[in-house]
Amino acid sequence: MARYGREHKDATRRRIIERAGRRFKRDGVDRSGIATLMADAGLTNGAFYAHFTSKDDLVATVVADQLQRQCERNRAGMLDRPGFERFVRDYLSPYHRDHPDEGCPSAALLEDIGRGTDATKRAYTEGMLAMIDDLAALVDEPNRRHARAKAMSIFASMIGTLQVYRALADGELANEVLTRGIENALALLDPHVGDYGDWAVEGLSRSPVEPAARRHRHSK
Repeated sequence: MARYGREHKDATRRRIIERAGRRFKRDGVDRSGIATLMADAGLTNGAFYAHFTSKDDLVATVVADQLQRQCERNRAGMLDRPGFERFVRDYLSPYHRDHPDEGCPSAALLEDIGRGTDATKRAYTEGMLAMIDDLAALVDEPNRRHARAKAMSIFASMIGTLQVYRALADGELANEVLTRGIENALALLDPHVGDYGDWAVEGLSRSPVEPAARRHRHSK
């Protein structure tokens, strides 16, 4: 029997977590069985319990990992107001709607997390608060408690907008929801700035490959 070192085991665990994150966000936790999750990672069922005590253990681990990685991506590109605008636009976009497996764990998994274990809820709470603290630093509010509350309102509104956008069959109505969601998020960050309507509407019909192009354009 082959014996693997710690480095191999860590890499295997990392692969399970990453593939499970994509599967959970695409299909939901309840519809993602251990056999499917392990097949996604190129492993057999028997290898699962060498890394996790239960599926609930994996779910909590995935939630923590997803939020940590989301925080890291945001910190790399959302350090100022223009960065936040790019974040809003990419978050509330047709591409994000159509690719939940690549996107925000909150928009994809809130119901599953709400039905999950205490460990899963704690992992989500810790990760969400880290994200909110990063966003609060951009809010024009000297009181830290008030800045954090406003940041929570902004992100909660974005999550809800994306969930409604994904659920609507009427494309025109869905685009209207998306446009208003962009306007509201930006207005909450800076209520002194005027109408974002033209900026928000621009790009709703863009192709799915354009978020990176938009980031390049805004960085000039």
